[in-house]
Amino acid sequence: MRRHPRRGEAGREVSEARSTADTAPTARRADVGRRIGVGLMYGLWKPRVLGAWRVPATGPAILAVNHSHMIDGPMVMGVAPRPTHFLIKKEAFVGPLDPFLLAIGQVKVDRAIADRTAITRALGVLDDGGVLGIFPEGTRGEGDFASLRAGLSYFAVRSGAPIVPVAVLGSTDRRGRLIKQLPPLRSRVDVVFGDPFEAGDGSGRRTRKALDEATVRIQKQLSAHLENARRLTGR
Repeated sequence: MRRHPRRGEAGREVSEARSTADTAPTARRADVGRRIGVGLMYGLWKPRVLGAWRVPATGPAILAVNHSHMIDGPMVMGVAPRPTHFLIKKEAFVGPLDPFLLAIGQVKVDRAIADRTAITRALGVLDDGGVLGIFPEGTRGEGDFASLRAGLSYFAVRSGAPIVPVAVLGSTDRRGRLIKQLPPLRSRVDVVFGDPFEAGDGSGRRTRKALDEATVRIQKQLSAHLENARRLTGR
């Protein structure tokens, strides 16, 4: 028998439900983020975008982006042909960035735990036919896809959404004079989109072994794309 909520509990439940709805990633919010990204990225730097037509025009898709600089995510948001919801570590949601990132449809994730809220929201983006952006390496590094976390394979196998490899090159080549943490203003940054591919083996299995095998396949595809992108751009 279900107990009745104590005094104040019902109010908290309603408040929490309303808060969850208020911060849920929506296509409209991601579109706002894309418009802001277009203005900032093309205004501050000179993006050269190759292969954007490879991103599926409709339906769910996952952008797997290498990550070596803080502007990689915003750059992809600004140049991708479709609004994108990125999974972003909760540590980035500080001060005014917290409500701002939520307002433009980004997904806060706690990397220290199995963040069920983030997982549900990310799968919801794909279920709604949206585009989910993931840094498969989990954190900034060399940006070479050398070490992948399991999250990408889980979302790809669980949703069946195709993965589009994305290489961002040039964001770490030089430091800016005015703001050393950023690339020089008006410098060129290359963003290369690859051919979409399926992560699963077609069996529909979601076991640990199936996810591990999917991770191996994904890493090979992403590494090959990065090598090709470097050859195309001369980076």
